[in-house]
Amino acid sequence: MTQKSRAIEVTQVVEWNDGETRRVEDCLAAEEPLEMRSGRFSLGVTLRTPGNDEELVAGFLFTEGVISQRKDLVKLQLPENTAPERNLVRVTLDSNVRLERDEAVRRFSAGSACGVCGKASIALLRRRGLRRPEASSLVAPELLCQLPQKLRDAQAVFGRTGGLHAAGLFNANGELLVLREDIGRHNAVDKVIGWAFLANRLPLNGHVLLVSGRGGFEIVQKAIAAGVPLLASVSAPSSLAVQLARELGLTLAGFLRGRRFVIYSGEERIAFSASARVGAS
Repeated sequence: MTQKSRAIEVTQVVEWNDGETRRVEDCLAAEEPLEMRSGRFSLGVTLRTPGNDEELVAGFLFTEGVISQRKDLVKLQLPENTAPERNLVRVTLDSNVRLERDEAVRRFSAGSACGVCGKASIALLRRRGLRRPEASSLVAPELLCQLPQKLRDAQAVFGRTGGLHAAGLFNANGELLVLREDIGRHNAVDKVIGWAFLANRLPLNGHVLLVSGRGGFEIVQKAIAAGVPLLASVSAPSSLAVQLARELGLTLAGFLRGRRFVIYSGEERIAFSASARVGAS
């Protein structure tokens, strides 16, 4: 079922500008809770911007290791926008997917700012068996530098509200395949990965994932789960994100702005010219 977008809310505000005030309409990025439930299990509650909820749920369940392949997710039931339970998605999982009662409570509690907090650790990810992304074609620095503007130009809701994060998936030629916006950067990434999961496009070999905020641990973990070889952000990564990227072989770029970026991990996937290579004289 396709839901009508509720991503933007309009409100009355008072604007002060150079000593003068006036009452105007302002657009706000919507933020509402979303609960994911499978039978008697609550799979999690996250604060998100409504829209593309099927992708959000699919991407979240995949990147958190609840499901591992398309057939694990049998059905997603979304209510009408006017329904009392409009922020509840009912999930039907394949009978082979096992949920533990304590796990459902412990693992999946998320806010719009931090994602799934408290459970993240590299040791846990090792036990999940996440693998190094496959080697892919080299990405030219010039192509990488073009991506932020392409991402910004496609951010329709941000253009009206100024209050959303974005994640965009690009192919090896720098073509933007899908962009998703959300109040939470991890939600935007889950929506992109959920789009690929529902379309049977995983793993995302040969693609670049670009996020508008910082490259935190949760974002790196999700990118690796989806098989993305190169993750770039316009801001800085965290120390744990860099550690995970280096351990699992993800190319991680930060501060991608203008004609500059910083490679924290996996420089072998960047097609530097001979004169620009590290250590060249």
